[in-house]
Amino acid sequence: MEKIFERLEKARKTSPLVHHITNYVTVENCANITKSFGGSPVMADAKEEVCDMVQLADSLVLNIGTLNNVQIESMKLAGQTANKKGIPVVLDVCGAGATKYRNEMCKELMASFKVSVVKGNLSEIATIAGLNVKTKGVDSGSVSADKYELAITLANTIKAVVVITGEEDVVSNGKDTYSIKNGVQIMGRIVGTGCMATSVMAIFCAIEKNYALACASALVCYEIAAENAEKTSDGPGTFISNFFDKILMLSEISVNKMKKISKV
Repeated sequence: MEKIFERLEKARKTSPLVHHITNYVTVENCANITKSFGGSPVMADAKEEVCDMVQLADSLVLNIGTLNNVQIESMKLAGQTANKKGIPVVLDVCGAGATKYRNEMCKELMASFKVSVVKGNLSEIATIAGLNVKTKGVDSGSVSADKYELAITLANTIKAVVVITGEEDVVSNGKDTYSIKNGVQIMGRIVGTGCMATSVMAIFCAIEKNYALACASALVCYEIAAENAEKTSDGPGTFISNFFDKILMLSEISVNKMKKISKV
């Protein structure tokens, strides 16, 4: 994992275009985080243009946080176009487990195109794996399953990288599994930190073909910036502004010194 900062530097230098069809509650922060990490964000969800926009993109983010039928149609078109182009598709199953409709749409999307990465909290991922759990809106519910086994089994089943976010993040492609313990608790008190993490993972997936390493590296950098931001913040409001500043200040020294990542 010595190349974590090298991946960040590559993203900064190449500025990959990340196309989002995402949660409209957090869309501005997702655009800003993409820009802060060196990427180029575009937020286009009209079915009339999504295919053309994906043709320009280096990766695709699909986030079901504010789901509706019109958006689902656009997501299918975008995902299928991304598959044809050969760019990574990062699916954030935000709120999976909360409603029957949301669960059915997750299955429908994953049957319509090949996803590269599926990301969610523990109860969201457990839902995708077929376990009977209940998500509290977009917050994780109670899950008794071992998260390492869950990530590994699901990754092997769907042939994609699985990312479980939380106090400890787990990233697995079914063969290689990583544990990341960076981050701060205040992130759980701010709407959109999970959505923003998805955008950062899509940036790294655009420049690193090993998507498990890409996602793990992205989370390390993202969460180290959060740790640095917390040191000078009085609460959630000042944290967000400090967070964007600290992203730009990430250095090789700070990343190598602060990273808390291990192979499971």
